[in-house]
Amino acid sequence: MGTSTQAGAGTFAALSHELATVVDRAGRSVVAIDARPRVPTSGILWRPSLVVATDHTIRREEEISVTLPDGRAVPAKIAGRDSTTDLAVLKLDESGGESAVTGAGENISVGNLVLAVGRAKGNHLVTSLGIASSVSGEWRTWRGGKVDRFVRLDLSIFIGFSGSALVNASGGIAGINTTGLARGLGVTIPVSTVNRVVDELVAKGHIARGYIGIATQPVILPERLSTKLNLANQSGLIIVTVEPDGPADKAGMMIGDILVSLDGAPASDIGDIQAKLGSEFIGRSIAASVLRGGALVPFTLGISERPSRIR
Repeated sequence: MGTSTQAGAGTFAALSHELATVVDRAGRSVVAIDARPRVPTSGILWRPSLVVATDHTIRREEEISVTLPDGRAVPAKIAGRDSTTDLAVLKLDESGGESAVTGAGENISVGNLVLAVGRAKGNHLVTSLGIASSVSGEWRTWRGGKVDRFVRLDLSIFIGFSGSALVNASGGIAGINTTGLARGLGVTIPVSTVNRVVDELVAKGHIARGYIGIATQPVILPERLSTKLNLANQSGLIIVTVEPDGPADKAGMMIGDILVSLDGAPASDIGDIQAKLGSEFIGRSIAASVLRGGALVPFTLGISERPSRIR
């Protein structure tokens, strides 16, 4: 009994020591950001002089301060932000220290132990231990941003933890944690998505997204009408707003039209529209069909870049 207890205690002590080591190593790239009232938030020194944070926690456009792991507080400016993936890039006025050592987020599986590592007021590291509770493929956020992998966390996301690092079992940073994309649940934006968004934000200051200039609401289609017109879907999207001079307006779409297909695919919810508004669609023309007066009416839409006023 004594030998077994001692062995168990030794294993526990070794795990405890290793966890502390992993937190310390990851923490060398984790910063605290003062960009909102009262409570700082976390961020990661992703590249030299570039900090990645969560967009929803950056509440000021000016007078932003970043506290580095060595305790220095340095000014920062917003280099770009993207609400659809909840990412923002801050440019430091001076060198920030060690850049993040990113791990292969794609290697995280359901049940893997993970750590969230953030930095709190007073320049203290904070952490939370849990597991990856759900892992699946590419998904789109409620704002239309594309995230390469869905990773939901079963760990405590305390105030200030949005923008913290997700650290995997090998000690690498596998992504950035946020509560801003899934109705308060903790999810992780993987490394591949962060790199893609950072590259475009640094180059352009924003993420280019397609635009057709309509607002819609889902509606159920009468079964008799769906059968008569041989529609693949039992619901559509009724157009409630048409932006003047937007692609839909120029094509001739009207309020009250019901969008039922877009680019050859059924249109039943807003995600079906967002899937056709990635940057790769800008400049392309795509086919659309609407129900108007009980008949199908075809249109051709030229996808333009989303105006800055509605980004």
